[in-house]
Amino acid sequence: MSLSIIILAAGQGTRMRSAIPKVLHRLAGRTLLEHVYTVAASLNTRGIHIVYGYGGEQVPHLLSHLSASWIFQAEQLGTGHAVKQAIPGIRDEDDILILYGDVPLVAKTTLMALVEAASGPGFSLLTAWLGNSYGYGRIVRDEQGRITRIVEDKDADAAERKIAEINTGMMCVRAVLLKQWLDRLNHDNVQGEYYLTDIVAMAVADGIGIHTTSPTHRTEVQGVNTRGQLAELERHYQLQLAQSLMDRGVSFPDPARFDLRGELDTGTDINIDINVVIEGKVRLGNGVTIGQNCLIRDSEIGDGVEILANCIIEDAVIGNRCRIGPFSRIRPGTRLAEEVHIGNFVEIKNSSIDTASKINHLSYVGDSEVGRNVNIGAGTITCNYDGANKHKTIIEDDVHVGSDTQLVAPVRVGRGVTIGAGTTITRDVEPDLLIHNRMERRVVKGWKRPEKGKKNAEPKK
Repeated sequence: MSLSIIILAAGQGTRMRSAIPKVLHRLAGRTLLEHVYTVAASLNTRGIHIVYGYGGEQVPHLLSHLSASWIFQAEQLGTGHAVKQAIPGIRDEDDILILYGDVPLVAKTTLMALVEAASGPGFSLLTAWLGNSYGYGRIVRDEQGRITRIVEDKDADAAERKIAEINTGMMCVRAVLLKQWLDRLNHDNVQGEYYLTDIVAMAVADGIGIHTTSPTHRTEVQGVNTRGQLAELERHYQLQLAQSLMDRGVSFPDPARFDLRGELDTGTDINIDINVVIEGKVRLGNGVTIGQNCLIRDSEIGDGVEILANCIIEDAVIGNRCRIGPFSRIRPGTRLAEEVHIGNFVEIKNSSIDTASKINHLSYVGDSEVGRNVNIGAGTITCNYDGANKHKTIIEDDVHVGSDTQLVAPVRVGRGVTIGAGTTITRDVEPDLLIHNRMERRVVKGWKRPEKGKKNAEPKK
């Protein structure tokens, strides 16, 4: 049998108290729906069909990169009605795996077992035992342990609510059977909706056996209906990710205070301190250390790099054995060669810094090319923006830039130049010069500061 997958993603999620469709809320940096789609796409499937509704085109517009058929459910009339919208595009001989866009952590192995369980009778259910069954449909079995029906929480009586086994909603059903049962659904229930779970009683009446499987961990089947539930899954998932990284050679003093919101490729002997956030695609080389409270996004970090506390690195390439921070900001387009030092309260943007150069204190370098063995003193600024356009500063090898220097781009400073502190450079400087333009010192004796309401004349020299 070939497999088709339907993901139900049309609900509003009223308890989220949000104008954003529930499936677009994020877990570890990705939308809930993307998590479900990713595991679905890892199966051998003929096609994925996503049913959306609340929020209109927000969902397919934001997630247009997903390779799926998008089906609009104009009215949210229940899960049975939602599945029926997607049925016309699926062949009778397919098995249909039904998933939910707000249940993000179901494992591939769990879904494979569910699909396998349906291969014989044509119907399998994923059931679970949770500590708190409130809100879930209960699995009703006969004395022989065979499923007879599913009763929704709002329709259950007191005895049925005590049943511990719950319906996760995930199932695998042969298409030819499902199409027949969907046509027989009605909405004679408390919520006035077409319940997909009513097909269980129909299957029993038609003599179709129902096989059940269960997940390894309860979080696999936990849906997100509130922000509290989303936060709970976030912490569980982040601990899973941290454990996986530790298995690959990463050390954390406290894995509970780490967040990965993307993809992280790692070497070995990496140390990551508390409150570090990794976003997008990041690669860390061997022997990297990252201090507390750092954010690294879409960047490549070389071997032996030391990133001190409270740094932000975005869309950058950091060469081997560089030292960054504390309180440094490395902005997009930055490329550091080996053994570069970027110190406290230094900002680098769209610039290349060559080997062994140092920018250690309170400086801004933007749209620049900095050569090898350059030392840039505290308070140096490359003035790269004239109010309309950005311009480039080029600093060649072995240049020493004194503190409190302004380099007004476009400008080139030649190899071996020494720039005295407090200098403003507005024109190109030839190699091997000493240059400074500080004003002559002026001393005024007897000077008194101006006072409000009085005119103070400058004393005569």
